[in-house]
Amino acid sequence: MTELPTIDDVHEAAARLDGVAHRTPVLTSRTLDKRTGGQLFLKAESFQRTGSFKFRGAYNTIAALDDEARARGVAAYSSGNHAQAVALAAKLHDIPATILMPEDAPQSKLDATRGYGAKIVTYDRYAEERTTLGEGLAEEWGMTLVPPFDHPHVVAGQGTAALELLDATGPLDLLVVCVGGGGLISGCATVAKSEIQPIEVIGVEPAAGDDVRRSLAEGRVVTIPTPRTIADGQQTTAPSELTFAVIRERVDDVVLTTDDEIRAAMRFAFERMRVVLEPSGASALAAVLAGTVDVAGRRVGITLSGGNIDVARFTDLLR
Repeated sequence: MTELPTIDDVHEAAARLDGVAHRTPVLTSRTLDKRTGGQLFLKAESFQRTGSFKFRGAYNTIAALDDEARARGVAAYSSGNHAQAVALAAKLHDIPATILMPEDAPQSKLDATRGYGAKIVTYDRYAEERTTLGEGLAEEWGMTLVPPFDHPHVVAGQGTAALELLDATGPLDLLVVCVGGGGLISGCATVAKSEIQPIEVIGVEPAAGDDVRRSLAEGRVVTIPTPRTIADGQQTTAPSELTFAVIRERVDDVVLTTDDEIRAAMRFAFERMRVVLEPSGASALAAVLAGTVDVAGRRVGITLSGGNIDVARFTDLLR
């Protein structure tokens, strides 16, 4: 396995992303602080280019490729957010991109990915294994694979969100991060544990998709069936060997949140903060609002990891 990403890798990613990625806002809410008893700072990656944190890792990875690898074009597999990120990053580098996406991916994510110029190939996420399909597609077409989380440059790119958060807030006691395949929390934990006073890091998974929590409990990568959850961005079946190694070393705990708690967090963000979140983007906030993560008396950073959801699905989920 590749050596674990370091804080220097994250700083190198920040240099590549400077002037390209948005420096997303850090939001606060007196209502939220009063309700939870903590002082909370929400890193709104829903305002990132392509609508999620995924642009950071995708762009950093493609920018770090040599000319020969870029010339072959890039391939990726994704439920939607990484797909859009790779499509835009490829467009910015003027190279072709082909993306494997589930046939039931939200239409808005399919449309956006096509809109950035990528070619889409679909598959059945409940009957087919996307990693094998994606690797086969890249090999067959001679393209460079940009995985959604299993790459040190992806992890380092995602970690730049935590760099920006700490630059805006100063020292924190706790960082609460949404967990899918583990790229975001691996990057953020790499930053958090590099501080003079290391920051506690807690990840949040949907209750139906607890592959990372199970993996930590068993001390090895555990694969589960594709989870049935409204959080489509967290319907991963296992962390990678890379992200599991980082999480095992640098993350303090992983907790679970329910679909109903996610809906409540989406509603709170919309009604009280005027922020639209997709389900996977709201899971970290959901665990805090539900009291699963105790933040009382602490300075806490929370990732709002994405906002890619169309009006019809948003209203249907909250109806």
